[in-house]
Parts: sequence; C-alpha cells; structure tokens
Amino acid sequence: MSDGTITAEHPVGEESAPPPKWKIIGPGLLVAATGVGAADLVATLIAGQKYGYALLWVAVLGCILKIILVEGAGRYSLSTQRSIFEGWRSLGRWTTIYFVPYIILWGFVYGAAAMSSTALPLAALFPAVPLPVFAIASGLIGLALVWFGRYAFFEKVCAVLVALMFVTVVGAAVVTLPNLLDVLGGLVPRIPDGSMINVLSVAGGVGGTITLAAYGYWLREKGWHSPRWMKVMRLDNRMAYVMTGIFVVSMLIVGAELLNSAQIAVSTGDRGLLDLSAVLTERYGRVFGAFFLIGFWAASFSSLIGVWNGVSLMFADFVGHVRHLPPGHPDTRTGGRYFKLYILWLTLPPMLLLLLGQPVAIILAYGVLGSLFMPFLAITLLWLLNSDRVPAEWRNRWRHNLGLGLVTLFFVVLGVYQLYDTIAG
Repeated sequence: MSDGTITAEHPVGEESAPPPKWKIIGPGLLVAATGVGAADLVATLIAGQKYGYALLWVAVLGCILKIILVEGAGRYSLSTQRSIFEGWRSLGRWTTIYFVPYIILWGFVYGAAAMSSTALPLAALFPAVPLPVFAIASGLIGLALVWFGRYAFFEKVCAVLVALMFVTVVGAAVVTLPNLLDVLGGLVPRIPDGSMINVLSVAGGVGGTITLAAYGYWLREKGWHSPRWMKVMRLDNRMAYVMTGIFVVSMLIVGAELLNSAQIAVSTGDRGLLDLSAVLTERYGRVFGAFFLIGFWAASFSSLIGVWNGVSLMFADFVGHVRHLPPGHPDTRTGGRYFKLYILWLTLPPMLLLLLGQPVAIILAYGVLGSLFMPFLAITLLWLLNSDRVPAEWRNRWRHNLGLGLVTLFFVVLGVYQLYDTIAG
C-alpha cells in the first residue's frame, strides 16, 4: 500500500524539483527543534560539570548515531512512499502490539512532562504566577498552534524557536570564553572512571526518541515524497544534527568552563537549567540570566509543539490503518480528525498529572516502554532496509548495515541499561 499523496504545497501532478541546497529548511529543522529538549541539554551540562571536556566526543558520537538512524527512516519513507507504521505492520502483529500501548502511555506522561518543562522558565521569570498555570497555558497554546496551523506555519514557528535557542545556548558558551585547545582535546575518546551513566545519557539522549520515527511523516507533509528527494533528505538530516551538535557541545562547554572549574553542581532534570540561569545571572548580570531563560523556554516549547504535531501524525496513521482508510486520507493528515484526537490526548488528560502529581506506576511503565523504543526502531529499520519491502536500489549496502548495526547494538545496550535502572530504581 503506497502513501505517495502530495500535500497542498505540491499538488498531485505537480512534481517540483528539489530546491537549491542553500534554500533548504525542511523537516530536519523540526527534528532539531523537537529532539533537543531541556532534559537533553541538562544531561550534557552535567557531563561537562563533572568531567570537563572528557565526554565531548560522546556528544559528537550521539549526533552521528542519530544521523544514521534518521537517514534510515527517511530512506525507507522516500523509497517506498510508505509510512514507518506501514513498514512496522508488514513485519507482523507484534509491532502493533508494542506500538499501541507505547504511544498511548507515552503521550499521557510526556504531555505532563512537556508542559511542566515549558512552564519552569516562565515561572522563574514571573514568580508571582503558579507553575501549573503556566503549564496548562503552554499546553493549550501548543494545542491551538498545531490544531489550527498548517505544516508550513508550524515549520516557521519552529524556525523562530530554534533561532532563539541558538542565540541563547551558543551565547552562553561564547561568554564563558572556552579554551579551544581543551575543546579539541575532548574529541579524543576516553571514558573517565564512573562516567558510564553520563556517557549513555549524553550519547543516547542527543536528538530525540520517538520523534525520529516522525521524520518520515514530516517529509510527506513537506511534499518530499519520492526517491528524487533522497539527496535533499540526506542533506536536511545532516544539517539538523549539525545544529543539534552545536547545541549540545555548547552546553558541554558551559558545564566545563562555568561549572567544572568552580565546582558548582546543578540539579538533574529540567530544573538544572534554572540552576544554570542563576549562575549566569550571578556571573554576567540579570539581563543575561533572563535571556537564557527565554532560550530554555524555546527549547522546551519547541519540543512540546514538535511532539504535538509529529507524534499526532503517527497516531493518525495508525488509526487510519486500523480503520482501513486509503493512504493520505484527510483524517490521517495534519488537521485531520485522528490527528486532532491525539493532540487532545497529549494536552487534556495529562493536566490531571500536573494537578495531582505523577503516579509512580505510570512513570515506571512509561520508563520501561521508553527504554525499549530506540532498540525497537533500530532493529525494525535494519530488518526493513535489508528486505524486499524496499526497492533494491535503496536497500542497505555494507556500509549502511555496518553503521545501522552499530547503532542497533548501542541502543540495545542502552535500552537494557535503562530498563534495569527504571525497574531497580
């Protein structure tokens, strides 16, 4: 079953040529905006705080791993003109049995986490307003932007948020006056004693989880829908993770230069960026501290609306297949009935968690499923791209299998570790 429907930007019968390279702003920007959230920045910040530049090479490795993985997802979507869920479904019912509880439970817990993360910097800027008020408002604003906005509008909003992130996060790194020789020395692979947890969190957390699988849907919404867009997709993907790499390296520099040397510790989780803002305020003044909080908000809110859009497209595609709707049916696209249904699921029920606290059992189940998603994606892509489900021209070559095989091995190891840590904790 093929999903080669072209969006309104590229009407049926109007096959436009790929744009010049310097004009490309595509779904990769959304991957960068969505994949780099507050928690990812904090994980890298803490790695710099604890080990200086010793784990810089891990941040670079994490970007390379995700480039390989997302290229595979994009290559499958463009070469087959099918969604990733169609690919999973072709592998057997077991993929659906895994995917359904994952996307439902994940959305419920992530909705609360995303709204809380977005609210934290706003509550720091305006302490008179209770945090739940900002959290609920953030969810409702995100809902409205994604509910009523077309894909092109959503892309422009993310571009503005990425620009804010770039100026504030990179600006924070620049003002610390990093030692360039030390930075370069951090590219030499080494694992300091006791750093394995940080190695896994930095390499595995760089650049998103389930949103990687949403990349193919964003390609479709953009109008990049056939193999002729393959080179553009690959360039778009690399650009996305160059941008992601700049963000995470900048945060590691801040951790190394500002926190490591002064032996200042920050909190884990999203609140670590509030701690960093306080340090920046003390060192460089209130204006810069407030400016950094705006970047913190941009990182969190871009992740929120990215998930509200991308994962809602995945859910809509799933429901469309269950109901045997034809490929590209309006109910499964941006603005469609099932797309909007999942946005409501991401926004309204999680507000109960914001008001009542997050039940331990739900968080535990979320952690178990979350630890298994990246191995699931890596293994299924390796399977799909070596099968006759993909045209021979676009199947894996030895270099693809080597790269994707190493990525699969890494995420299986990481998944087992996270699973053990979640259950044991």
